[in-house]
Amino acid sequence: MTKRKIDETDRRILTILQNSGRVSNADIARKVGMAPSAVLERVRKLERKGVLTGYEAIVNPKAVGRSLTAFIFVNVNEGVGATSTGEELSRVPGVLEVHYCAGRDSYLIKVRSEDTDGLAIMLGQIGRIETVRDTNSTIVLNTIKESRAIPLEEEEDYES
Repeated sequence: MTKRKIDETDRRILTILQNSGRVSNADIARKVGMAPSAVLERVRKLERKGVLTGYEAIVNPKAVGRSLTAFIFVNVNEGVGATSTGEELSRVPGVLEVHYCAGRDSYLIKVRSEDTDGLAIMLGQIGRIETVRDTNSTIVLNTIKESRAIPLEEEEDYES
């Protein structure tokens, strides 16, 4: 695979989409000074190249009864490089992120639940996964910043 640079126009389009995924092609076109058809072609190309991987709505977790956030380190008994436990962890309701890590613990997961009772239930489900040896949880008291947006101020590479 060769690396290609994202040009300034793609960077501007990506920034606009990250800030508001519901923006129309016509609005993007006005902001970047292009025809809507040219913007649409660029967006489709970014999707084909795997630079844009999806679109999602952001839900206020408190509004849907998921106000408790926790990060859980998970130590497992599985071979180096094996990620089958991660696949199982990803299927536990309330698990938002699963990260395979280097270090003492194999995984770092981010979860949301309604309260500590819900977290206890989730930890029980995680503990029932055969390869899980132990967990270490940290409960978030207050979230200062949370975002999936990738800063695009500098040149970014992507695989073609």
